Amino acid sequence: MEKQTKNKHLIRKIILIVLGIGILIGLIMPLPFYAEVPGMSMGLKKFIKIDNKKPDVDGDFNITAVTMYRVTGVTAIMALLNPHADLLTDEQVNGGETSANSQKINQIYMDNSLNSAEAVAFKAAGIEYKQEFNGIYVMAIQKDSKFKKYLHVGDTITKVNGETKQSTIGFQDAIRQTKIGKKVQITYLHDDKEKTVSAPTVSITSTGKKVAGVGIMLTDNTTIESATKVSADMGELGGPSGGLMFSLELYDALSPANLADGRTIAGTGTIDEEGNVGEIGGIDKKVISAGKNGAKIFFAPYLKVPKKYLKYEEKGMTNYELAKKTAAKYEPQMKVVPVKTFQEAVDYLKEHPATSKAS
Repeated sequence: MEKQTKNKHLIRKIILIVLGIGILIGLIMPLPFYAEVPGMSMGLKKFIKIDNKKPDVDGDFNITAVTMYRVTGVTAIMALLNPHADLLTDEQVNGGETSANSQKINQIYMDNSLNSAEAVAFKAAGIEYKQEFNGIYVMAIQKDSKFKKYLHVGDTITKVNGETKQSTIGFQDAIRQTKIGKKVQITYLHDDKEKTVSAPTVSITSTGKKVAGVGIMLTDNTTIESATKVSADMGELGGPSGGLMFSLELYDALSPANLADGRTIAGTGTIDEEGNVGEIGGIDKKVISAGKNGAKIFFAPYLKVPKKYLKYEEKGMTNYELAKKTAAKYEPQMKVVPVKTFQEAVDYLKEHPATSKAS
């Protein structure tokens, strides 16, 4: 009887030890989730150079960012308790791509964002420039693509059947002239090395029709050529959300305007070459980081969305609505300004100079 009691105690201890080890492993092992929290908010002077010099701007245009990190059981619990954190799935963060490919895609978006900002600022400041079309970036590759073992995310397609094209549409038209399932020759740059490969096209749907394609998601690879040289070293920052602030910083530095007027101005939003501002993710965290860094003005993309489509927006609100709600609760000293275009942001700053100088 005494032996049975000892055995029960031993079994109980073993079970508790195993459970304890299991719980400990569960708390420290990485999970397939990421925490999104407020990141940095810093003046673009730290990142951008114009003709190898810091931009001559009286004040700061701050780029804002979120920070992402993969969670463990412990950090997931901490994120759930943090009112400024959200837990996201790997699919939401990387879109089904590897982390390495996701970083490449974000770098492409960042480069394109800066190019578009240059075009907008140069045009507004009356500076001559020319846009060079270098080909098309490979952003993703379909599972059924016959080029899957050759092309990689971040590669640039430069020729189709030995011919260069001057637009994405030109490349697409050249590929679609090939019958579905017939070989097409693609020349591309991988790690700055030119390669050429031939493989059959696959069937893709375009404007409701089945046409020949190589099975990739793409975007333009362009550069801006001008006597005025702009460069940016953004470190590990990526994505397109800095476009609006890039364009404001460059325009302020290149024109007689004094938009910043001694102030710290933050904001976010994509920019296209026509100066249109687009929505981004994580704007509530960006409002928090901007406020903590002293910004009193925050530009937020403005988009009218019918109520029935709001469910597709982040947290059921447009960028502007979410930014305004966040600022009202956590950063009431900051004015959230809705903008649809670069020009609207410029006009606002011209019409609302620094308080000490306002009449």
